[in-house]
Amino acid sequence: MAHRSSICTVSLGRACAGHTLPHKLDMARKYGFEGIELFYEDLVDFSNVTYGDASAESQIAAAGLVRELCEARGLEIICLQPFMHYEGLVDRQRHQERIEEMHLFVELVHALGTDLILLPSSNLPAEQMTTDMSLIVDDMAEVADIGAAAEPPVRFAFEALCWGTRVDTWDGSWDIVQRVNRKNFGLCIDTFNLTGRIYADPTQISGCTPDCEQAVRESLAAMVASVPVERIFLLQVADAELLSQPMSPKHPFYNPEQPPRMSWSRNARLFYGESSYGGYLPVYAVLKTVVQDLGFTGWLSFEVFNRRLADKDGSVPEEMASRAALSFEKMTNDLKLNVASKQLYKAEEPRPML
Repeated sequence: MAHRSSICTVSLGRACAGHTLPHKLDMARKYGFEGIELFYEDLVDFSNVTYGDASAESQIAAAGLVRELCEARGLEIICLQPFMHYEGLVDRQRHQERIEEMHLFVELVHALGTDLILLPSSNLPAEQMTTDMSLIVDDMAEVADIGAAAEPPVRFAFEALCWGTRVDTWDGSWDIVQRVNRKNFGLCIDTFNLTGRIYADPTQISGCTPDCEQAVRESLAAMVASVPVERIFLLQVADAELLSQPMSPKHPFYNPEQPPRMSWSRNARLFYGESSYGGYLPVYAVLKTVVQDLGFTGWLSFEVFNRRLADKDGSVPEEMASRAALSFEKMTNDLKLNVASKQLYKAEEPRPML
């Protein structure tokens, strides 16, 4: 099975900065991508622009239009993301509200023609989340059962954010996946979030945790020993820049309402291989483990957040798509990916638009 290129729509510019979804899809197509992760923010913005509101009915109708836009460009929608702050809520009334919202997400993925929803681990304040991991497992089993009962069925990829409140490592998310024990509930491995927790620490001058190299080696060895490749539903790729000064109240990215790793993530992610921008995470080691050692095939999807995405400069979507295409080409060469030659964008030979 081939390896295929995908990019998250948010990585081509933020809707709040005026970067429209149709233009971003044009750029994804122009630069050779085969698939997209649809960021929910973009769907809501498209619904507001198209129908004047973001009611459930309008969102579902907008999702159908997005599917048509993607089909016209030869793009597959590989997932809808993110469904945030769901698991382990102390407020069980809020939990029920989130369940109703999940039913909407299931309708949206059906309208989009995809079958996957990304569930990032919650980073709500600790007092809003249970310490009972069994409840978190029960919550995840509940949405998995909703997805399994849908027609067609819906899958879920659980991702550990490196600043998550209760789950912040890939092995923590794998423990939840195993305990949920549903065929439609699997892992999202994100190179940024994996290395951003055990290798990187943006509050340190070095940008690294103690014994970071050993931690990565041991963690990846444990992944090879314990994770069947079919349980990895989504592989997301991003690097990040080494900050010129540690994240502190004096840093321009500092936000007192966010954990340092979250502020770093929102401002400083990069595409694979962008050492010229300051990239320093061991992304290659993670990809080698997942792609070569475990034998992962299918979508490799860029999910890059960066301060540049919020600029209102109209060139942002094409700039980011171009960078991503060059990154995917480098990744293909480094990892000897099995890709169709037509997927590789050549900067000197722009692909004409239909």
